[in-house]
Amino acid sequence: MSDPQAVPRPPRIKRQLLDVHGILLLDKPVGLTSNRALQEAKHLLLARKAGHTGSLDPLASGLLPLCFGEATKVSRFLLEADKRYRAVFRLGVSTATGDSEGEVLETRPVTVSRREIESAIQHFTGPIEQVPPMYSAIKQDGQPLYKLARAGIVTERAPRPVTVYEFTVIDLVGQSLTVDISCSKGTYVRGLAHDLGELLGCGAHVAELRRTAMGGFTVDETISLEAFAALPGQKERAARLIPADQALRALPQVVLSSNAAFYFCQGQAVTARPMPAAGGWARVYQDGGRFLGLGVEEDGQLAPRRLLHATEEPEMTQKTVEADPPRG
Repeated sequence: MSDPQAVPRPPRIKRQLLDVHGILLLDKPVGLTSNRALQEAKHLLLARKAGHTGSLDPLASGLLPLCFGEATKVSRFLLEADKRYRAVFRLGVSTATGDSEGEVLETRPVTVSRREIESAIQHFTGPIEQVPPMYSAIKQDGQPLYKLARAGIVTERAPRPVTVYEFTVIDLVGQSLTVDISCSKGTYVRGLAHDLGELLGCGAHVAELRRTAMGGFTVDETISLEAFAALPGQKERAARLIPADQALRALPQVVLSSNAAFYFCQGQAVTARPMPAAGGWARVYQDGGRFLGLGVEEDGQLAPRRLLHATEEPEMTQKTVEADPPRG
């Protein structure tokens, strides 16, 4: 029997989704998860398919490339790309999560000088072995470490090889240490803050974190979620997307004749010049400029791996979904 006092639920709104293709360089704000930022951008674009290229913690801001439609096929190359961060470490305070959102575990006096910090940083520059934080998404025995940590379980974690290309002190004001870090995929800045703090004997955690570059893109190329939402409509928002091949600028380029491009798009390996190195990837174009996708060198030929369909204009799909009305 229905409750006569229940407030009737507003009818769900039917809306059509678009096949939108390309990459949005978003400046993710502090306080929002990467997935929430993705869902909001996807909603604004009416996009049918989308994915992000590696999470930024809610505490962090900065460059977050979002891939839509056919561009999701190249997201792995951004996931694997090197990254650069500007971070503020709070010296003298250790937390459970390695950042300011975690419970304070210990406070210690800070007596180190900038010169001593710069000397200590050298221990974390170059190829290093880093133990992943307990509050991370890495799985152990099928469970993400952060779920175990929330349950009060601390487990042994195997160190993982990462590379810190640059680790530079920008400023030191009181207990706030500002640093610039360029690193390989899989590097935890929270881990660097913790390990540096322990080496200095005072402890440390990440108070602020901003991703400034990755995969050849910089934060100067981004648009904020607020500015993106303020654009007049879907067409203007779609115009902010960049082509998928822009994420592959580090790969060599191969241009195929119309004949070779036909067979390549049918899934057949073709002869190409220049050929990438043995086993190497290449971004592949048809003579005339159309981006076809990705190929890999196999036995002296170029084999297709990630083929992209024509993505010149967004098209309305036949799919209609029901969505809750916007919240007032």
